[in-house]
Amino acid sequence: MYKKKKIFSITACAFALTILLTACGGANQAAGNTNAAGQNTGGKAAAETRTYDTVKGPVEIPVKPQRIVTDYYAGELLAVGGNVVGAEPDAFNNPFLKDLLANTEDVGANPVNLEKTLELAPDLIVVMYDKNYDELSKIAPTLYLPYGTTTDIYNTVETFGDIVGEPEKAKAFLADYDQKAAEGREKLKGVVKEDDTFGIYELTNKGELWIFGDNAGRGGQALYNALQLKGPEKWDPKESTFQLSLEALPEYAADYMFLTTYDPDKTGEALNNLKASPVWKNIDAIKNNKVFYNDFDTFYRYDPIAVKEQIGLFVDMIIASNQGKSSRRG
Repeated sequence: MYKKKKIFSITACAFALTILLTACGGANQAAGNTNAAGQNTGGKAAAETRTYDTVKGPVEIPVKPQRIVTDYYAGELLAVGGNVVGAEPDAFNNPFLKDLLANTEDVGANPVNLEKTLELAPDLIVVMYDKNYDELSKIAPTLYLPYGTTTDIYNTVETFGDIVGEPEKAKAFLADYDQKAAEGREKLKGVVKEDDTFGIYELTNKGELWIFGDNAGRGGQALYNALQLKGPEKWDPKESTFQLSLEALPEYAADYMFLTTYDPDKTGEALNNLKASPVWKNIDAIKNNKVFYNDFDTFYRYDPIAVKEQIGLFVDMIIASNQGKSSRRG
């Protein structure tokens, strides 16, 4: 991931902490005075809680959290019906989440902004990074789930369904995912040959070239797990992502090749250089119109909602390329 860091002055931090210590009691009290339907109970007993075990130790969280702030887990929480009131800024660039985040506010990331979080009065905070974990924990119960805590879409959806107290919504999401995967595989019958291979690659703005597997974003879970397509002959998609030299690329090429480009300044320089390379031009997938230049923001995403939607995108590209239509995106 590519993140921006925000630096606070010592004075600002001290001021924010003062506000936090004096106000968090009121914020937590306000959260406790809201029932599971989101209605004010006029000072009645706090919402029901339970213990959730984390790498930081056990945390007492609401059984049915009503207002959740997160850094990088917006998609995971939304997939199981979580009410995300605050998320990190890049979540709003996720094309699969934009509509779902219409009422969500930017709380910054790494670290999450304390004042903005306090303002949103969450009853649960879920973070991938723990830079200000202690301060966040004073605002609301905070779960620290480091990157890699969950292993695949099934484990992810079940985990977050448990966190938000919605296991049935998790089951429903996965049932829909499985159905879309089965429909996608059915559409590809007679289109994809049994020995066809598929590869996912990424080019950086520095000209570095990487190959991706089944669990590192870029559409890997949709392509390899949901659609059950084969990776390049020399490489198993279950292996770790690694960097390729341009000279070695032909050894890791596939019949169908999907390329994203990390180009934050939108210069196009690295991609133009790649396309001009004799190595790239001589790859069979180029000659056969089976290379797809995919949008970074669309395929970088690996939250459950994105993975489910990427299934159809891959199916459409593969079918279009076999009907003589250009499905390549530049």
